[in-house]
Amino acid sequence: MKFIIDNIFLIALALVSGGALLVPYLQQRGNKLTLLQATQMINQGKTLVLDVRDADQFAAGHLRDARNIPLKELPQRIAELDKLKGRPVIVVCQNGTQAMKAEASLKKAGFTDVYGLNGGIAAWAGQGLPLTTKDAK
Repeated sequence: MKFIIDNIFLIALALVSGGALLVPYLQQRGNKLTLLQATQMINQGKTLVLDVRDADQFAAGHLRDARNIPLKELPQRIAELDKLKGRPVIVVCQNGTQAMKAEASLKKAGFTDVYGLNGGIAAWAGQGLPLTTKDAK
């Protein structure tokens, strides 16, 4: 008991540090795909890759065959994707944080098989995976 009382600040610091490490895992919502899972889905075909970054970021580099609809325009342009509702959708943003908002919009519009790319384009490029700079389809 004396040890706990004498080291209460160190124990509290250890608990707070441990809790801080868990926060990102507890905050992740939605369906997240690892880079490997995303690559496998894309290679199987019939997967829609939806990039929700702005046009300049998209032009600088994006996944092959990705469609670009910026997140702020998605609610107005979601009808463009209606014919693709049966396909799995991988939502891509810069670092994985904006994809969750797009996932929610797509699910609200009737898309059932929607995933976010964990880490976004930053993680994709960080692993040396290919990016293209061709125009969107």
